[in-house]
Amino acid sequence: MGAKPTRTGSFVSFGRALRHRNYRLFFAGQSISLIGTWLTRVATSWLVYRLTGSSLVLGTVGFASQIPTFIVAPFAGVWIDRWNRHRVLVFTQVLAMLQSAALAALTLSGRVTVPWVLGLGIFQGLINAFDVPARQSFVTEMLEDRSDLPNAIALNSSMVNGARLLGPSIAGALIALFGEGYCFTIDAVSYAAVIGSLLAMRISPAAGRKEHRRMFGQLLEGFRYAAGFTPIRNVLLLLALVSFMGMPYTVLMPAVATRVLHGGAHTLGFLMTASGVGALGGTLYLASRKSVLGLGRILVYAAALFGACLVAFSRSHWFWLSFALLIPTGLGMMVQMAASNTILQTLVDDDKRGRVMSFFTMAFFGTVPFGSLFAGAMAEVIGEMATIMVGGACCVLGALWFYRTLPTMREAVRPIYIRLGILSESPEQ
Repeated sequence: MGAKPTRTGSFVSFGRALRHRNYRLFFAGQSISLIGTWLTRVATSWLVYRLTGSSLVLGTVGFASQIPTFIVAPFAGVWIDRWNRHRVLVFTQVLAMLQSAALAALTLSGRVTVPWVLGLGIFQGLINAFDVPARQSFVTEMLEDRSDLPNAIALNSSMVNGARLLGPSIAGALIALFGEGYCFTIDAVSYAAVIGSLLAMRISPAAGRKEHRRMFGQLLEGFRYAAGFTPIRNVLLLLALVSFMGMPYTVLMPAVATRVLHGGAHTLGFLMTASGVGALGGTLYLASRKSVLGLGRILVYAAALFGACLVAFSRSHWFWLSFALLIPTGLGMMVQMAASNTILQTLVDDDKRGRVMSFFTMAFFGTVPFGSLFAGAMAEVIGEMATIMVGGACCVLGALWFYRTLPTMREAVRPIYIRLGILSESPEQ
């Protein structure tokens, strides 16, 4: 991050990262593709629940589709620090398109089974282990002015949540009218948008990185760097806790929609849309901010809000109250994630960016499979709503712990913020 951007009006300031051509292409392509991704997420959950009627199987499928990310992401981060990130992204998007096409073909032909869904989910998890840290690290390469980085990260999150807002409601309607196979088909086709946008970019040929050190040496270096620097370590720990205990509520939504709220696919779509509305609102707020200053305190508020709303949601058996509670739930969840991303991307050294963002991937995506499996097993014993309540309470406790560490973290980041021009050297700041 360098000098602060020039104020040329609130709208321009809000979308200032879009003045970079490569980022505009990325934003347009991803905006289309991510809607398809959400169609597949909702359709997969509904398909598995329709085939089995089991919360435990739902949790198991969630575990299988994301555990590869947890295992492979640290090694992928080392490779991403070596490779051309643009080429990595093109390759991962092509593979993801093929995965969705296979799922569509199996479902439309009537041959889909839970083992097939598990196998393709594992394949998608392997893809994500490379795709997510590469995509996060590639953001800086699409911007000529690093001062636009926080805005670009916030716009990325708003793009994700715009899709989160539209995707589930569209998925609910498509599933009710035509079945899950059409959702998978649309997702496969939508990857053409992001692949086309990546191929249209003008990328410096110097984007690749030569590195001759051993992988485990680089991996250990990245781990020591992240674990040894208190702000990066604590941000990752809070993110991992929230992802493990709080995020699996989404896996239980099909069971909540049917058993607790006595609805169907439309009910599930509305619930996921409510969470998307809140998440989109949160990312729009972050996009309107012009500095990373104060994001640590916002992390505390967001994690606490997310947990408290999950606890309240767990006590609701009325659809409209549940719908309303999921709006601030989604807001807290996404603000916490996006603010964590912004802090990490601001603090990390460029030569370790891929590795640190792979740890981010592990904390945000990689812990979710363990949480999904844990939540699915717990729901079989104490019920879905009690499981959600326990997860929410743990998120609130995590926020309180993080709050107590803020003074120490502020002292640690101050020299970096001064070097980047975010803070002046005057003590009152």
